[in-house]
Amino acid sequence: MTVLSPDSTILKTPQTIRILGIDPGSRFVGFGCVDIEGKSIRHVIHGTWKILPETDDIHDAGFEKRLLRLYEHLQDVIRAYRPQILAIEKVFFAKNVSSALKLGHARGIVLLAGAENGLEIAEYSPTEIKSALTGSGRSEKSAVAKFVEWTIGEQEFKTWDASDALAVAIAHGRTLQTAIKTGKSGAGLRAQELFKKVSQKRKLSLAESVGHRSNLKPARRTNLKKGMLK
Repeated sequence: MTVLSPDSTILKTPQTIRILGIDPGSRFVGFGCVDIEGKSIRHVIHGTWKILPETDDIHDAGFEKRLLRLYEHLQDVIRAYRPQILAIEKVFFAKNVSSALKLGHARGIVLLAGAENGLEIAEYSPTEIKSALTGSGRSEKSAVAKFVEWTIGEQEFKTWDASDALAVAIAHGRTLQTAIKTGKSGAGLRAQELFKKVSQKRKLSLAESVGHRSNLKPARRTNLKKGMLK
């Protein structure tokens, strides 16, 4: 995964909006963070969380343990990178009822963590994301990943979950950019309001960021830098 620069957790300017994209799942969850400033979209971090238990112990195999791991990962990345918006993929397809319910639980944890940290929430269907990036709602995952790289530069994606997470973040970023440019609907006004909030309340210093990251467990801090939390 991408190795981050020491100041990658810092918002570059007060006019920067940081978006955390999440591709939810019951076994693997993709995450990707980008900064939006004017016409620019910059990559911050991406990766995949494996929320399956690491042992074969039957007592560690409960689905609730997966949800707890997901919640902890979300809290780590939100507190370390301080996004203002959480963009998440909607549920639109599942193999069966059981899979749909588990995916719904995972989405609930993501939405809870976002709300708990005061993030604005944006939801997009896979078709909406593909259309926003490639112009076609039927694009393959490989085509979406290529467009993501075209937007933010060449990346290493260990899973489609990671590229899909960046895709939803970029899709919302492009939506905000268009809304601000055209002034249509309330999205543009909300984006402008976010800029003000960033300027007033979300200016981060390197000391603050390093201070938080130093409080993470050593193994989790190392894995966070690598873009893969376990």
